Formats: sequence, structure tokens, C-alpha cells
Amino acid sequence: MIRQQLHTRLMGSTFELLVVEKEESTGNQRLQEGVTEIRRIEALLTEFDPASQTSLLNQHAGLSPVKVDPEVYQLLQRCLHLSHLTQGAFDITAVALRSLYNFKERQACYPDAGRLADALAAVGHRHIRLAAGSVFLSKKGMRIGFGAIGKGYAADKVRALWRSQQVSAGVINASGDLTAWGLQPDGTPWRVGIADPRDPSGILLWLPVRDAAVATSGNYEQYVEINGVRYSHNIDPRTGVPVRGVKSATVISPSAELSDALATAITVMGVSAGLYLIDQLPDVHGIIIDDKDRIFSSKNIDRYACN
Repeated sequence: MIRQQLHTRLMGSTFELLVVEKEESTGNQRLQEGVTEIRRIEALLTEFDPASQTSLLNQHAGLSPVKVDPEVYQLLQRCLHLSHLTQGAFDITAVALRSLYNFKERQACYPDAGRLADALAAVGHRHIRLAAGSVFLSKKGMRIGFGAIGKGYAADKVRALWRSQQVSAGVINASGDLTAWGLQPDGTPWRVGIADPRDPSGILLWLPVRDAAVATSGNYEQYVEINGVRYSHNIDPRTGVPVRGVKSATVISPSAELSDALATAITVMGVSAGLYLIDQLPDVHGIIIDDKDRIFSSKNIDRYACN
């Protein structure tokens, strides 16, 4: 068996695709098919192409429903379910809040109360109306974005494609949103490193991953400092304020889409509420590092962790 990999930039992120195949030519073909699938999903979900379905929904916010592909409709259904599950900590309408802060320069101040109130008026998953394949963003100025779930969804779709083609083992890593199945050519499990928030170039611990997905949301690469306090790039959709208290949240589950969304939600929810949620969900596990560098883990994480 031959291990082959490809690095490319898609969906605004670095993707690493890796397959284990018998023949080099077959592996190369699978890698290119994976790239094609990710580009297809990007074309559906991007906010930056005026012709994408996401852009069309945003353009018609407060005006009229938009008919969308069944794939997009079903993804939106799952997004709304996750919003209810996390009591609003995960919300694809929160993109309207990003303009309030400058995460690229990492220095900011709180927006004034009026500007914050105006932005929050256009936020809320409850304003997304789904009916018979059409989607209506019922508030003018509303926007949706799939940044907190789209890369995980793409990873799952490539995995499904490859497994339908009998690829024996593979990894799709979308800048830390990762899914893996099967074994490496030497028979060992794939291993995912969890970065040390104090030194992101170092690995805090390793997770062996087989038929599972891992996603991490952290404040050590994208953050903003307000009055000397570091806040995550994740914004609480309910308050409009960047969150603090969690340096890193890692979620392991059967789905990269689910892990991606929950890692974001748990960063917003905080340690106690985040762990409580994880422990209620079947086959979902998590590791949270707070702003004092304390490590918390879900009840059954021990079967994953290794040094």
C-alpha cells in the first residue's frame, strides 16, 4: 500500500489530503477527485461569490425566500439543530458581528452600544425560516456564513466520496478540522497532535484517530486584545462580544462537520457548560484548555489520549 498526499489552498484554508492506495496512479486520481469535490462545496457555500447560494440568501435577506439545492437546505437544517442544541452558542448568522472587530490587527476596542445593538438586530438563528426547499432570512441586513462548519462538512464529503470508491484509508485535514479512517501503511493508527496554546509550534498531546473526526478552535492564532485582555476570534452570537476563558477546545466525534461546529460552540459556552454538553452526546469527546492553562476533558477521553 502506498501513502500519497496533496497540499492545496481551498475555502480560504490549507487542505491536506492523504490516501492509502495500492497503485500510485489510483491514489493521484483520488486526490484530484477530492480537490474537485471541495471546490464544488466551496462554490455552493462561499460568501464571496455573488452567484453562490449563500450570497443569494444574503442578498435577499428581509426581501424574499430563495430556493436552494437540497444539499444546502439539509446543511441549514443541521445548523439550526446545532443552534438549538447549543442554546445559540453556534449560530451561522453571527458573521454579521465580524465587522465590529479587527482580528487581523489584534488590537480593538468595544463598539459603541448603538452599533452593537444594530448588529445584534440582524443576528439570530430564529430568524432563518425553512420551508419546502426554500430559505428566508427574515431580517433585513441578515447574513449567514458557513465558516464554523463548512470545512468540516467538506472533509466529510470527501471521506464519503473516497469510501464509496473503496479507498482503504485516508485523511482530510482542513487547517485542523480533520477526519481519518483506516490505518497507515505500517498498520498503526493515524495520530493527531493537539497544539500547546502557550507554544503552538509544540504538541501538548497526541490523539490516535481511527474512523473519527477531530476539530480544534483556539484563541492562540486568531484573537483580539481589548484593554490588555485577550479575546477569542469567536464571537458570542447572543451578546456580540468576543469570548474569553477558553484557549483551546478540541472535539472528537464521528463527523468533522459536528466536531467543527461543536469546537466553536464550546469556546463560546465555556468549560463547564461545554463539558456538560459533550458528555450528553453519544460518541463525542472533548479536551478544553482554559485561559489559566488548565486542561479539562470529557468523561471518556482517556481511550484517545496518548503521549
